[in-house]
Amino acid sequence: MPRNLQAKPSGEGLRIAIAVARFNQAVTDRLLAGALEALTSHGVADDAIDVVVVPGAFELPLCAQRLAVTGRYDALVCLGAVVRGETPHFEYVAGVAASGLAEVSCRHDLPIALGVLTTETIEQALARAGGDRGNKGYEAAVTALEVVQVLRVVQRY
Repeated sequence: MPRNLQAKPSGEGLRIAIAVARFNQAVTDRLLAGALEALTSHGVADDAIDVVVVPGAFELPLCAQRLAVTGRYDALVCLGAVVRGETPHFEYVAGVAASGLAEVSCRHDLPIALGVLTTETIEQALARAGGDRGNKGYEAAVTALEVVQVLRVVQRY
């Protein structure tokens, strides 16, 4: 019978950094509030959380890279909101953010939770940032904690 390796999200003793984009701040402030709530409710101490603000989602990978190389953090939570609008910037920004964060995560063997919303409208983004669709910032933070713990389980086997 195969072993089932999984873990529950727990933040006790962990140090977490949150990188949050300022662009679409009405949305990202709510994502940040959700992430902070998730971390503290899962046992991360307030003084073990660092929040770094960057201009937009495009800048998240570089910020994550710099945070990762410090070796201070058990995981990163990256938050942003990219709304389609009328220009093709949406595809470029969202794609660069996602692929860049994945690359940093693998390069540094560091869990990085992608909490970057990609929506058609600002209303859809607000719905996912504490509205009727939940809070994706909260979900991203819980994901980061769970991945830290599951990687610890994997390491033991």
